Amino acid sequence: MKRQKVRKPKWMGQGASVGLSMGLFLLIWQGVIWLGEYPTFILPSPSAVCERWGDLIANGALWLHTAVTLREVLLGLGLGALTAIVLGYLLVHSPPAERLLTPYIVASQSVPTVAVAPLLVIWFGTGTFSKVLVCALIVFFPILMNTMVGVRSVSRDLRDLMRTLEANRWQMLWLLEVPASLPVLLSGLKMGATLSVIGAVVGEFVASDRGLGYLLKQGQQLYDTPLVFVGIGTLVILAQSLYGIVALGEYALSRWQRAV
Repeated sequence: MKRQKVRKPKWMGQGASVGLSMGLFLLIWQGVIWLGEYPTFILPSPSAVCERWGDLIANGALWLHTAVTLREVLLGLGLGALTAIVLGYLLVHSPPAERLLTPYIVASQSVPTVAVAPLLVIWFGTGTFSKVLVCALIVFFPILMNTMVGVRSVSRDLRDLMRTLEANRWQMLWLLEVPASLPVLLSGLKMGATLSVIGAVVGEFVASDRGLGYLLKQGQQLYDTPLVFVGIGTLVILAQSLYGIVALGEYALSRWQRAV
Protein backbone atom coordinates (compact mmCIF):
# COMPACT_ATOMS: atom_id res chain seq x y z
CA MET A 1 0.00 0.00 0.00
CA LYS A 2 1.22 3.44 -0.90
CA ARG A 3 1.45 5.97 1.81
CA GLN A 4 -0.54 9.08 1.22
CA LYS A 5 1.48 12.23 1.48
CA VAL A 6 0.23 14.62 4.11
CA ARG A 7 0.00 18.08 2.63
CA LYS A 8 0.88 20.87 4.95
CA PRO A 9 -1.52 23.80 5.01
CA LYS A 10 -0.43 26.61 2.69
CA TRP A 11 -0.40 29.14 5.52
CA MET A 12 2.31 27.17 7.33
CA GLY A 13 4.70 27.64 4.43
CA GLN A 14 3.80 31.31 4.12
CA GLY A 15 4.31 31.82 7.85
CA ALA A 16 7.78 30.28 7.66
CA SER A 17 8.68 32.52 4.72
CA VAL A 18 7.50 35.62 6.55
CA GLY A 19 9.45 34.66 9.66
CA LEU A 20 12.61 34.04 7.63
CA SER A 21 12.30 37.35 5.76
CA MET A 22 11.67 39.25 9.01
CA GLY A 23 14.72 37.67 10.61
CA LEU A 24 16.85 38.59 7.60
CA PHE A 25 15.48 42.16 7.67
CA LEU A 26 16.37 42.56 11.37
CA LEU A 27 19.89 41.24 10.75
CA ILE A 28 20.44 43.70 7.90
CA TRP A 29 19.00 46.52 10.02
CA GLN A 30 21.35 45.74 12.92
CA GLY A 31 24.27 45.31 10.52
CA VAL A 32 23.70 48.78 9.02
CA ILE A 33 23.79 50.29 12.51
CA TRP A 34 27.02 48.47 13.40
CA LEU A 35 28.75 49.48 10.16
CA GLY A 36 27.49 53.07 10.06
CA GLU A 37 27.58 53.73 13.82
CA TYR A 38 24.42 55.79 13.55
CA PRO A 39 23.09 57.51 16.69
CA THR A 40 19.71 56.43 18.03
CA PHE A 41 17.92 59.60 16.90
CA ILE A 42 18.94 58.84 13.30
CA LEU A 43 18.47 55.07 13.17
CA PRO A 44 17.59 53.20 16.38
CA SER A 45 18.48 49.55 16.84
CA PRO A 46 15.78 46.86 16.78
CA SER A 47 16.30 46.35 20.53
CA ALA A 48 15.71 50.07 21.20
CA VAL A 49 12.49 49.99 19.18
CA CYS A 50 11.30 46.84 20.98
CA GLU A 51 12.09 48.42 24.34
CA ARG A 52 10.12 51.56 23.43
CA TRP A 53 7.29 49.38 22.13
CA GLY A 54 7.19 47.47 25.41
CA ASP A 55 7.12 50.69 27.45
CA LEU A 56 4.16 52.04 25.48
CA ILE A 57 2.27 48.77 25.85
CA ALA A 58 3.01 48.62 29.58
CA ASN A 59 1.76 52.15 30.33
CA GLY A 60 -1.32 51.72 28.09
CA ALA A 61 -0.49 54.60 25.74
CA LEU A 62 -0.18 52.40 22.66
CA TRP A 63 -3.55 50.73 23.29
CA LEU A 64 -5.23 54.14 23.68
CA HIS A 65 -3.82 55.63 20.48
CA THR A 66 -4.40 52.42 18.48
CA ALA A 67 -8.03 52.26 19.63
CA VAL A 68 -8.62 55.85 18.50
CA THR A 69 -7.12 55.23 15.06
CA LEU A 70 -8.91 51.90 14.67
CA ARG A 71 -12.29 53.51 15.40
CA GLU A 72 -11.64 56.21 12.79
CA VAL A 73 -10.53 53.59 10.26
CA LEU A 74 -13.55 51.33 10.74
CA LEU A 75 -16.06 54.19 10.60
CA GLY A 76 -14.37 55.76 7.58
CA LEU A 77 -14.07 52.45 5.76
CA GLY A 78 -17.71 51.64 6.45
CA LEU A 79 -18.95 55.06 5.32
CA GLY A 80 -16.77 55.16 2.21
CA ALA A 81 -17.53 51.57 1.19
CA LEU A 82 -21.29 51.92 1.66
CA THR A 83 -21.44 55.17 -0.31
CA ALA A 84 -19.22 53.81 -3.09
CA ILE A 85 -21.13 50.53 -3.47
CA VAL A 86 -24.56 52.18 -3.57
CA LEU A 87 -23.44 54.93 -5.96
CA GLY A 88 -21.51 52.50 -8.17
CA TYR A 89 -24.56 50.26 -8.55
CA LEU A 90 -26.81 53.21 -9.37
CA LEU A 91 -24.37 54.60 -11.93
CA VAL A 92 -24.16 51.28 -13.77
CA HIS A 93 -27.94 51.14 -14.09
CA SER A 94 -28.32 54.83 -14.95
CA PRO A 95 -26.11 55.80 -17.94
CA PRO A 96 -27.27 59.47 -17.90
CA ALA A 97 -26.26 59.81 -14.25
CA GLU A 98 -22.93 58.14 -15.00
CA ARG A 99 -22.20 60.55 -17.86
CA LEU A 100 -23.12 63.48 -15.61
CA LEU A 101 -21.20 62.49 -12.45
CA THR A 102 -18.14 60.64 -13.78
CA PRO A 103 -16.18 63.81 -14.75
CA TYR A 104 -16.67 65.22 -11.25
CA ILE A 105 -15.75 61.95 -9.56
CA VAL A 106 -12.58 61.62 -11.63
CA ALA A 107 -11.71 65.29 -11.09
CA SER A 108 -12.05 64.85 -7.33
CA GLN A 109 -9.27 62.26 -7.44
CA SER A 110 -6.85 64.81 -8.89
CA VAL A 111 -6.93 66.71 -5.59
CA PRO A 112 -4.63 65.08 -3.00
CA THR A 113 -6.38 64.02 0.19
CA VAL A 114 -3.62 65.78 2.15
CA ALA A 115 -4.79 69.07 0.63
CA VAL A 116 -8.45 68.41 1.45
CA ALA A 117 -7.87 67.27 5.05
CA PRO A 118 -7.19 70.80 6.45
CA LEU A 119 -10.48 72.02 4.95
CA LEU A 120 -12.39 69.16 6.55
CA VAL A 121 -10.81 69.97 9.91
CA ILE A 122 -11.82 73.64 9.53
CA TRP A 123 -15.39 72.75 8.52
CA PHE A 124 -16.06 69.85 10.89
CA GLY A 125 -13.63 70.46 13.76
CA THR A 126 -10.74 68.45 15.12
CA GLY A 127 -12.86 65.58 16.42
CA THR A 128 -13.38 62.10 15.09
CA PHE A 129 -15.81 63.08 12.32
CA SER A 130 -13.23 64.96 10.22
CA LYS A 131 -10.86 61.96 10.33
CA VAL A 132 -13.69 59.61 9.38
CA LEU A 133 -14.43 61.79 6.36
CA VAL A 134 -10.78 61.72 5.28
CA CYS A 135 -10.80 57.91 5.51
CA ALA A 136 -14.07 57.73 3.57
CA LEU A 137 -12.72 59.97 0.81
CA ILE A 138 -9.53 57.98 0.35
CA VAL A 139 -11.32 54.60 0.08
CA PHE A 140 -14.27 55.84 -1.97
CA PHE A 141 -12.80 55.84 -5.48
CA PRO A 142 -11.19 52.35 -5.64
CA ILE A 143 -14.28 50.70 -4.16
CA LEU A 144 -16.54 52.67 -6.52
CA MET A 145 -14.54 51.58 -9.57
CA ASN A 146 -14.47 47.94 -8.48
CA THR A 147 -18.20 47.98 -7.82
CA MET A 148 -18.92 49.29 -11.31
CA VAL A 149 -16.53 46.79 -12.91
CA GLY A 150 -18.05 43.94 -10.91
CA VAL A 151 -21.66 44.76 -11.76
CA ARG A 152 -20.81 45.25 -15.44
CA SER A 153 -19.01 41.90 -15.55
CA VAL A 154 -22.26 40.00 -14.98
CA SER A 155 -22.98 37.87 -18.05
CA ARG A 156 -25.66 39.19 -20.39
CA ASP A 157 -26.89 35.62 -20.87
CA LEU A 158 -27.48 35.26 -17.14
CA ARG A 159 -29.38 38.54 -17.10
CA ASP A 160 -31.55 37.34 -19.97
CA LEU A 161 -32.16 34.06 -18.12
CA MET A 162 -33.28 35.93 -15.00
CA ARG A 163 -35.65 38.07 -17.07
CA THR A 164 -37.03 34.92 -18.70
CA LEU A 165 -37.76 33.61 -15.21
CA GLU A 166 -39.56 36.91 -14.51
CA ALA A 167 -37.17 37.96 -11.75
CA ASN A 168 -37.84 41.39 -10.32
CA ARG A 169 -35.20 44.04 -9.59
CA TRP A 170 -34.46 42.81 -6.04
CA GLN A 171 -34.17 39.19 -7.16
CA MET A 172 -31.84 40.26 -9.96
CA LEU A 173 -29.72 42.10 -7.41
CA TRP A 174 -29.47 39.48 -4.64
CA LEU A 175 -29.52 36.29 -6.73
CA LEU A 176 -27.34 37.37 -9.65
CA GLU A 177 -25.51 40.69 -9.44
CA VAL A 178 -24.25 40.45 -5.86
CA PRO A 179 -22.83 36.87 -6.13
CA ALA A 180 -21.36 37.49 -9.58
CA SER A 181 -19.67 40.79 -8.69
CA LEU A 182 -18.56 39.78 -5.18
CA PRO A 183 -14.94 38.77 -6.05
CA VAL A 184 -14.23 42.11 -7.76
CA LEU A 185 -16.00 44.05 -5.02
CA LEU A 186 -14.00 42.32 -2.27
CA SER A 187 -10.77 43.07 -4.12
CA GLY A 188 -11.67 46.75 -3.96
CA LEU A 189 -12.55 46.38 -0.29
CA LYS A 190 -9.13 44.87 0.45
CA MET A 191 -7.51 47.86 -1.20
CA GLY A 192 -9.79 50.21 0.73
CA ALA A 193 -8.96 48.49 4.04
CA THR A 194 -5.29 49.39 3.68
CA LEU A 195 -5.94 52.88 2.31
CA SER A 196 -8.27 53.71 5.20
CA VAL A 197 -5.33 53.49 7.61
CA ILE A 198 -3.52 56.11 5.51
CA GLY A 199 -6.60 58.33 5.63
CA ALA A 200 -6.78 58.20 9.42
CA VAL A 201 -3.10 59.07 9.79
CA VAL A 202 -3.43 61.99 7.34
CA GLY A 203 -6.34 63.39 9.35
CA GLU A 204 -4.43 62.97 12.63
CA PHE A 205 -1.37 64.69 11.17
CA VAL A 206 -3.45 67.80 10.44
CA ALA A 207 -5.03 68.20 13.88
CA SER A 208 -5.31 65.70 16.71
CA ASP A 209 -4.27 65.01 20.26
CA ARG A 210 -4.75 61.22 20.07
CA GLY A 211 -4.15 58.39 17.61
CA LEU A 212 -1.17 56.78 15.93
CA GLY A 213 -0.73 59.76 13.62
CA TYR A 214 -0.41 62.00 16.68
CA LEU A 215 2.11 59.52 18.10
CA LEU A 216 4.19 59.74 14.93
CA LYS A 217 4.06 63.54 14.94
CA GLN A 218 5.06 63.62 18.61
CA GLY A 219 8.02 61.34 17.92
CA GLN A 220 9.14 63.57 15.04
CA GLN A 221 8.95 66.76 17.11
CA LEU A 222 10.84 65.23 20.04
CA TYR A 223 13.39 63.43 17.82
CA ASP A 224 12.19 60.24 19.47
CA THR A 225 12.96 58.01 16.49
CA PRO A 226 12.14 54.73 18.30
CA LEU A 227 8.65 56.16 18.93
CA VAL A 228 8.30 56.88 15.20
CA PHE A 229 9.30 53.29 14.39
CA VAL A 230 6.77 51.99 16.93
CA GLY A 231 4.02 54.07 15.31
CA ILE A 232 4.94 52.87 11.82
CA GLY A 233 5.11 49.24 12.94
CA THR A 234 1.71 49.45 14.66
CA LEU A 235 0.15 50.98 11.55
CA VAL A 236 1.59 48.16 9.41
CA ILE A 237 0.14 45.56 11.78
CA LEU A 238 -3.23 47.35 11.75
CA ALA A 239 -3.37 47.55 7.95
CA GLN A 240 -2.28 43.93 7.53
CA SER A 241 -4.89 42.77 10.05
CA LEU A 242 -7.70 44.58 8.25
CA TYR A 243 -6.51 43.23 4.91
CA GLY A 244 -6.40 39.71 6.36
CA ILE A 245 -9.93 39.98 7.75
CA VAL A 246 -11.31 41.04 4.37
CA ALA A 247 -9.27 38.31 2.63
CA LEU A 248 -10.67 35.74 5.06
CA GLY A 249 -14.19 36.96 4.32
CA GLU A 250 -13.44 36.75 0.60
CA TYR A 251 -12.28 33.16 1.01
CA ALA A 252 -15.42 32.20 2.93
CA LEU A 253 -17.86 33.97 0.61
CA SER A 254 -16.26 32.69 -2.61
CA ARG A 255 -16.33 29.04 -1.54
CA TRP A 256 -19.24 28.35 -3.85
CA GLN A 257 -17.16 29.46 -6.86
CA ARG A 258 -14.32 27.06 -6.02
CA ALA A 259 -16.84 24.22 -5.78
CA VAL A 260 -18.08 24.79 -9.33
